Amino acid sequence: MKKPAAIDPSLSGDCICPPLAQSREVFPMTDIDREDFRNLLAEIGRTRMPFGKYGRAGVPPYGMPIYDLPVEYLFWFKERGFPKGRLGELLAIVCEVKGVGMDSLFDPLRQANGGRVTFHPPRKRVHRFPDADGGS
Repeated sequence: MKKPAAIDPSLSGDCICPPLAQSREVFPMTDIDREDFRNLLAEIGRTRMPFGKYGRAGVPPYGMPIYDLPVEYLFWFKERGFPKGRLGELLAIVCEVKGVGMDSLFDPLRQANGGRVTFHPPRKRVHRFPDADGGS
């Protein structure tokens, strides 16, 4: 495997990122990287929200899959801090993916699990019946 080329900051202005055309040469994706990415997506697909509004109590019986959490909820965590541990890492990854508009990346996971999980809080229903004497 050849070594990555050095990045010349003068080529891309203030950014030291490589141009997109060169990114495959500088950072080639190997089979190990692909396998790690597959494992990461599989782990995201298995992980459910264990607490809060979208946890087991709100979306029984297991909680909402983290890839179906609303972007606003994920950004709320981003502002206030993700939970510690692996759950926080996975939520941060899902937040980044959804933040750049790549939510369709999770479509195969949704199809494998029976479709998108939605959250609709229960509404209080009020039934009004007219009085027996014809008034309301």
